[in-house]
Amino acid sequence: MKFLILTIAAYLLGSVPFAYVLAKAHGKDLYKIGSGNIGATNLARALGKKWGYLCFTLDVCKGLTPMLITRLFIDSPLDAAILSLWLLAGIAAILGHIFAIYLKFKGGKGVATSLGVALGAWPYFTICGAIAFATWIAVVLIFRYVSLASVIGAITFPVSLLVISLAIESWRFENIWPLFIAAVAIPSAVVIRHRSNIKRLLTGTENKINQK
Repeated sequence: MKFLILTIAAYLLGSVPFAYVLAKAHGKDLYKIGSGNIGATNLARALGKKWGYLCFTLDVCKGLTPMLITRLFIDSPLDAAILSLWLLAGIAAILGHIFAIYLKFKGGKGVATSLGVALGAWPYFTICGAIAFATWIAVVLIFRYVSLASVIGAITFPVSLLVISLAIESWRFENIWPLFIAAVAIPSAVVIRHRSNIKRLLTGTENKINQK
């Protein structure tokens, strides 16, 4: 019951559309600006970088907070069953961001919230999340495309988990298999949400950072 309550609370927290609220507070409608996406990148186009950074941080916290709180309620070893229950809270937060109940089940693309979930799932996802985030930063700095960085970062995440699990003997598949399922499912959702961006990247019409 406690995990059910935590999962529902995580979804409701994930559904809070910080980008939409911040834009509305400044008299702007994100649906009518830039890509029309309810996320930090589009908010930065509308209000400037500092608001984009603030929104990104808040969206990360939407994923990080449920993971940390749920971990406090786990008083047994992290076996496959407990890992599954723990991950449910994080997945609920991501689904809340993508399908926000407060916006009639519309929302953002889940990149920042997914990062928060990854950072909160210590140590398994935290290391992989840090590698994916470092990859994201590198791609943004080199190519100036946030969408490209998000897709490549998402792909990097499960690959990192696979490589690290092969290197660390204690990370046996039979004990952490729910992590592998989540490590594929969450990035897949991020990539699918970027399908329109991928089309624009292929046609050369995707906006770069600082490009109106």
